[in-house]
Amino acid sequence: MTFLPSVIRAECRGGYCIHVTFSDNSEKTIDFAPWLDGPVFEPLKAPNYFRRFFLDGGTVAWPNGADIAPETLYEYHAPRNRPEPRTPPARRTPVRG
Repeated sequence: MTFLPSVIRAECRGGYCIHVTFSDNSEKTIDFAPWLDGPVFEPLKAPNYFRRFFLDGGTVAWPNGADIAPETLYEYHAPRNRPEPRTPPARRTPVRG
């Protein structure tokens, strides 16, 4: 990656989602829930604490020092809500004997 993105704006969208704007003016809504694992992220599981985010060093950060690298946020792709393809149940062949 030759472009080093930085977050220039961030807005809470409810739950653990934050809508961010990057320095190239691209925008996306990011669900941070999958990253809330480990001791530094534990306080962020409390919704009121999660909403205390701010911009620091070109990324989203929290008062306890938690942050996610801006490159990681830039490369984030929301999971698609596609249903799993259905496979028909296997046919059972009667056993004759």
